[in-house]
Amino acid sequence: MRYREPGGRRGRQREKSFPRRVGPDGADAFAAGVESGKKAGAYVDPARGVVPLWVWAREWLDGRSIGESTRRNYEGFIRNHLVPRLGRKTLAGLSRRDFEKFAKDVHGSGEGLAASTVNDRMVMVAAMLEAAVVDKRIPDNPARGVRISRAGPVAVDADEIPTPGEVDLIAQYITPQYRLTVYLQSGTGQRPSEALAFSTECRRPGFVRIRWQVSAKAHRADCRTAFVPLKNRCEGEYRDVPAAPFVDQEIDIHLSRWEPVPVVFNGQKGKRLRLEVFFAPTQRGKGTMPTASTYDYHFKKACVAAGLVDTDGKAKYTPRSLRHFFASTALANGVPIHEVSRWLGHRSVKTTIDIYGHLLPRAWGRLRVVLQNAMRPAPADAAAQPAEATCAGACLQAA
Repeated sequence: MRYREPGGRRGRQREKSFPRRVGPDGADAFAAGVESGKKAGAYVDPARGVVPLWVWAREWLDGRSIGESTRRNYEGFIRNHLVPRLGRKTLAGLSRRDFEKFAKDVHGSGEGLAASTVNDRMVMVAAMLEAAVVDKRIPDNPARGVRISRAGPVAVDADEIPTPGEVDLIAQYITPQYRLTVYLQSGTGQRPSEALAFSTECRRPGFVRIRWQVSAKAHRADCRTAFVPLKNRCEGEYRDVPAAPFVDQEIDIHLSRWEPVPVVFNGQKGKRLRLEVFFAPTQRGKGTMPTASTYDYHFKKACVAAGLVDTDGKAKYTPRSLRHFFASTALANGVPIHEVSRWLGHRSVKTTIDIYGHLLPRAWGRLRVVLQNAMRPAPADAAAQPAEATCAGACLQAA
């Protein structure tokens, strides 16, 4: 059959063959769909959808303005998972079932991607296909809303949190230059890449200002962007975290042995910037700046040396465990969770609640006392009883 694209008599004329005239996949149904789409302004030229997914993925990613770490994660997922499974299919040939099976296979295969990771990457894939809809290459987005159920708990395991003594033990056995990072993480809740970017501008009276994190490519000699903005933040944004006196003491100890090293780098806006950083192991021949992977190696080596190992003899903790220590210690001692969330740099307090909410001290006894006093206030003579006894009873109930 012959049909015209939108534009009246000036519209481009096309031809398409069908095995039958009637039926849902026949010529009449196709013609009715074309005319309906033209009237509604939603017509999509089938020829525009004959683009392989791998080509569209590359064009889409090249046009995104995103952070370096995000781009690296997206590139890896597209290269290692999306292209091998669906890359050769055309945009028009993709269905929702394709993406549902894809998400299930990536999560259930031996590659071991966590449910949260798969769901996060599927949001990216859906955005990629949504761009194809906007560009009128496909009529609908087959990846929209595709998710898999979370298989495991998000909440941190209490066994993954070191004790104060174990934190000191790790600091004792780690490579001396990285001792300070242990206390920056455990004392101010910084991520490994943030602690490694610690500079003279971070130290403030009674708090630290966290503005940068080390790029994953910072160890390369040709890297011109050694530092990138914080996770979930834009360049110029920062967060302030209170610092206990022991953190200041550890900073002084570090400075007594190593002077800050000036590093010049390009910001995301192209401006030349300079930081005087505390960690720059050029003497070990590993490039201008250490990365989170470098620190992870030394951290796990310290755990093994300190005897902090699991049943397999591997390191019992990871650098992330020190952030868990910071958060759990603060929450267990009554620090409001929304404050802890801001200091950790979480995008939402919901993330903090999901991870650490179960570690909040129980308030059952306190709640019973509050509601009892509200609904059935104690008589005057009972209220005169020593407050200590009431408090002790409430604490006993809470326990």
